[in-house]
Amino acid sequence: MSINISFLQNKNTSVKLGKYLKQEPKKFLTEIILGDCLDVLKKMEKNSIDLIITSPPYSDQRISTYGGKKVDEYVSWFLPITAELLRVLKPTGTFILNIKEKVSDGERSTYVLELILAMRKQGWLWTEEFIWHKKNCYPGKWPNRFRDSWERLLQFNKDKKFNMYQESVMVPTGDWAKARLKNLSETDKIRDNSRVGSGFGKNISNWIGRKMAYPSNVLHLATESSNKKHSAAFPKELPRWFIKLFTKEGDVVLDPFLGSGTTSVVSKEMRRNSIGIEILEDYYKIAQENVAKIQNQLPL
Repeated sequence: MSINISFLQNKNTSVKLGKYLKQEPKKFLTEIILGDCLDVLKKMEKNSIDLIITSPPYSDQRISTYGGKKVDEYVSWFLPITAELLRVLKPTGTFILNIKEKVSDGERSTYVLELILAMRKQGWLWTEEFIWHKKNCYPGKWPNRFRDSWERLLQFNKDKKFNMYQESVMVPTGDWAKARLKNLSETDKIRDNSRVGSGFGKNISNWIGRKMAYPSNVLHLATESSNKKHSAAFPKELPRWFIKLFTKEGDVVLDPFLGSGTTSVVSKEMRRNSIGIEILEDYYKIAQENVAKIQNQLPL
């Protein structure tokens, strides 16, 4: 399968990202590449990406489209890819991996945990784990468990000091603050130690006048698929949240398993440069169509 990389000067050159940093104001580039991500990543410059966010095929799933990777082969298949991602990510950048282990014969697979341990040996820092709570997960019944309504969003970094813009994802404090802060007791006005002996304390009066608070590491988002022509498309708000948190306008976002192009679409909406790689030509064309649609909707 040929690789369509429009910004290669010739077949022997590496992918140059310098032009992403030299654009005139208000001009941002969206590159969608047809090919195997491992082959494409090897042509990219090191330390050139600000944020990687992706959802690769899970083990033994999407077999009809992506062929499926066996549980005992998954880590060895994915590690060469993560090695290249580690190389192209900036020291200040972040890698968000959306993945979830399956249940087989009534038992959870451990391949995701094995992958985390292998990536740490590879040089990655496993900095955080976010949870995507699927608000509209499909109901069902199983003899030994309840329905799956969440997925992992694993955060990896190259360095302990990375770009993070926490104020960009702050949320309203909510109605609880109005009632709770209306009549404060004397205890509320001091650092009251926890009654459960945890060692933590709180001063409720510190919340007076605050309208915004930092969020938790749980994202409550509904799934999307029917309007994306892709069986595993994640919602636009998922990459949007992480793009806000870990990048600023003009940064470069990479999705090596682009699918229907959600990451590219959101990056364009948010005035970020982006690179998306997709191995299947049908999805590659859909991603191009989705980006073209959003381009026509954006103001000049």
